[in-house]
Amino acid sequence: MKREKILRKVLDQQDITLQEAFFLYDAIPVQELLSLGNDIRFAKIPQSMVSWQIDRNINYTNVCISACKFCNFHCTLSQKDRSFTTGIEEYKSKIDQLLEAGGNQVLLQGGLHPHYGIEFYEDLLKSLKEYCPSLKLNALGPPEVSHIAKVSKLSIKETLERLRNAGLDSLPGAGAEILSDRVRKLISPGKPDTNSWLEVMEQAHKMGIGTTATMVYGHIETLEERMRHLFLLRDLQHKKPSGVPGFTAFIAWPMQVKGTLLEKTFPIGTISAVEHLKMIAISRIILYNIPHIQVSWLTIGKELAKIALHSGADDMGSIMMEENVVSSAGANHRINKEKMVKTIKEAGFVPWQRNQDYSPYNPGLQEGLS
Repeated sequence: MKREKILRKVLDQQDITLQEAFFLYDAIPVQELLSLGNDIRFAKIPQSMVSWQIDRNINYTNVCISACKFCNFHCTLSQKDRSFTTGIEEYKSKIDQLLEAGGNQVLLQGGLHPHYGIEFYEDLLKSLKEYCPSLKLNALGPPEVSHIAKVSKLSIKETLERLRNAGLDSLPGAGAEILSDRVRKLISPGKPDTNSWLEVMEQAHKMGIGTTATMVYGHIETLEERMRHLFLLRDLQHKKPSGVPGFTAFIAWPMQVKGTLLEKTFPIGTISAVEHLKMIAISRIILYNIPHIQVSWLTIGKELAKIALHSGADDMGSIMMEENVVSSAGANHRINKEKMVKTIKEAGFVPWQRNQDYSPYNPGLQEGLS
């Protein structure tokens, strides 16, 4: 009876409890869990279609005070031989390459720079929009927004308003890792806490700014902390005002630790293919109120990604023309648009190229450069 009651709640897309989530994750056969995730995927998106996009990561700086133990990319302000701030001419060159490749969005991220306040980011966003008005800016995760607000002595709302007025289109779910302050204090001691991450996202949703949500797992967190992370996202999505995007997608991937301080400090195991597929499925089940589940092909590879598309996921994310942070810790998978389309077809789905808001990509709408 307990089993049937839980399965009925899942299929009816209702909130499940922590105990029920554990039951699904641990007590039912793996194939049944994956099938359940797939059932919810098709209940939400009946079409046998999988979305993807072309965008480009550009890091505006690698200077960061966060001291994340899993990051090989960042450096301190004093490391002048390694530190950089990207100049406008380099942005223009990278944007030109992006447009030539058929993309229209930049994922703009960097470190928590101790000296960069709101004016730096306003100037940057305005400059990029002036150069290419059609460019979509998916920029600055919650830790960055929280840090900018602190440096600039502004509220989160004021910070987001100024960023949006300068050209911000959407907010990535970066910097979540695991939404547990126990974990965050150990692996990213300088990064804003769980409530700060949630506060930025809640305010963005109230303002109608679409965001994504993420989880990086497989390091020092417990399974319960993973589950509670998902519940925090689900509950925050319930709070979004009617008619606004809220969280448009959720992406989870196993922590990449090669050569990192995290690997040297803690015994980090390897996430199996089965465990990752189970995380895809349970995420789809718990986060029934978030429209899309994305596959992290960058960290798991395209073969496992194909199976994930039958376990609850419906999106393959971006071909990622440029990615520095995760790659510097061991992620070495690569894909271009031809391979992306082929991979989706091999999995048995029809590929469709999208924008960040999951509207169909239309190259005819692109404006010329100014």
